[in-house]
Amino acid sequence: ALSPIAAFAEAKQAVPTPARLPRWRGFNLTQKFHARDEGNPPFPESDFALLEEWGFDFARLPMSYLCWATAEEPLKFREAELRHLDDAVTFGRKHGVHVNFNLHRAPGYCVNPPKEPLDLWTDEKALDACAFHWAHFARRFKGVSNQHVSFDLLNEPANINEETYVRVVTRLVQAIRAEDPQRLIIADGLRWGRDPVHGLVKLGVAQSTRGYDPMEVSHYKANWVNGADKRPMPTWPLKRGERITDKSFLQRDRIAPWQELERKGVGIHVGEWGAYNQTPHDVALAWMRDQL
Repeated sequence: ALSPIAAFAEAKQAVPTPARLPRWRGFNLTQKFHARDEGNPPFPESDFALLEEWGFDFARLPMSYLCWATAEEPLKFREAELRHLDDAVTFGRKHGVHVNFNLHRAPGYCVNPPKEPLDLWTDEKALDACAFHWAHFARRFKGVSNQHVSFDLLNEPANINEETYVRVVTRLVQAIRAEDPQRLIIADGLRWGRDPVHGLVKLGVAQSTRGYDPMEVSHYKANWVNGADKRPMPTWPLKRGERITDKSFLQRDRIAPWQELERKGVGIHVGEWGAYNQTPHDVALAWMRDQL
């Protein structure tokens, strides 16, 4: 049964569309972020209950396909791991939390090492496998309202040619819609989610950006970013030599390009945003206020 808060929220909330997304607020839940030798744990209901208690309504689940398949046999799924995804949807519905499934590691691509054996952008076998995964998810969750579930195709495509990216996304969208024409689909922007992709407008999908610029603030001393430990302690506004990076930079460089895409009827979502825990707290808060 739905909690009273979840029932109230569901009654109030409009069903999201690719042209108009809610102002979701939430977190990544990372139980399937990378495959563990001993197997990955399920998504605990306590996480969803805590999100509800804190007033949040969104959980993005960045997942590695290696949690339920292998690189050698990407089309052979382990059903026991996939049932954890079903449970996440059940918990989300119960606690009024929208569940957004994302392939952080897809057959042929991951923004993080190690590199995949095949290349999603050039190898049809990798693209076939990736489409197979999304088609499976579309069948699995067909009939579940977009109020409760959405798909975020690929995490942070890097410096990919736009024509290539549009070709790949088109194939994945076709695979999903062959199984469930109504499913809400979101595609990350290019350059690690930073840049809008106008070539996707005709597909009728929403798009997701990031809120990490400038990296000197958001990723200060982040151990997964080369050189982050050698940068000076950030301030906000940030001084880069003789140049000042401030609220006007964020509006001009990061926000305005996405507003242009929004005017074409594309729903925009900030899929990740925040600062690493080594950024001074007052700096992080000042930067976040200007982001908002």
